[in-house]
Amino acid sequence: MKILLSPAKKLDFSNEKSSLKNTDYLFSEQSKEIMKELSNYSVLQLSKLMKLSDKLSILNKERNDSWTYPFSIDDAKQALFAFKGEVYQNIRVNEFSESELDLANKSIRIISGLYGVLSPSDLILPYRLEMGTKLSVSGHKNLYSFWKDILTKHLLSELKSENFLVNLASDEYFKVFDSKEITVPIVTPIFKDIKNGKLKVISFFAKRARGAMCNYIIKNKINTIEDIKLFNWSNYILSEDESTENKLIFIR
Repeated sequence: MKILLSPAKKLDFSNEKSSLKNTDYLFSEQSKEIMKELSNYSVLQLSKLMKLSDKLSILNKERNDSWTYPFSIDDAKQALFAFKGEVYQNIRVNEFSESELDLANKSIRIISGLYGVLSPSDLILPYRLEMGTKLSVSGHKNLYSFWKDILTKHLLSELKSENFLVNLASDEYFKVFDSKEITVPIVTPIFKDIKNGKLKVISFFAKRARGAMCNYIIKNKINTIEDIKLFNWSNYILSEDESTENKLIFIR
């Protein structure tokens, strides 16, 4: 089983202890192509491209200008510890034992607009580049076109020995894969709240639940779809009526 996650905009590059050995991500040549294009953008152009505030545009221009590969160990951090959004806060990676971290490293894959696909132990530098950014690279009109064949082939190779795929990534990131090519079952947990009498995905709560689901899978060494259905966190319960074979709808 593999677990797909989106990255987070919120980053933390302070020192944190990890028992995982640092690893190098797989798609350095591709990310160098992307950064070569992205580094040409001025602060104003970045603001328009990514719809950023002036402050964030300046920060990310500085990041782009200082980005280099190979990375300096002093500037880089393992991906699973660098991302600090709601999903990652609720994975609670700092509570994992060494064996749980090893399992997480084998199971979790983080999709990235700049880095392609990351294992938890892969070193990264600070960046901001959402997969949906309309950045033209090497004759491709956007990042989806740039990454689709590369990442689909890589995912297929990783799934050869797996029984199913757990998709905890957002639609923005998961659609970089050609899902028609994936032959193992794809299980997508979806978390909905009842608000004003209607079922609705509330992004903030859904992100927290996706992180908690990831924690549940790793902590309990889940390896069947039936066990995923037993997830019960913060009053989210599987709805058999709302769920389909591939989409598991949890409601509270």
